[in-house]
Amino acid sequence: MTSAVRVALAALVAASLAACASAPAAQPDFTPPPRRPVDAKTQLEYGSPPPPPPGRY
Repeated sequence: MTSAVRVALAALVAASLAACASAPAAQPDFTPPPRRPVDAKTQLEYGSPPPPPPGRY
């Protein structure tokens, strides 16, 4: 290998390591979206709003 290829390979490895090191940690947001507000049109189309879901357990 020539020295230019080695330098290019080293630069590529260094750039990829720097990109991975500076990426923020993935933290998914598990909060549910807010419920839609009930308005007159919604009540006319779908009836009264549904009851809240039962407890999980």
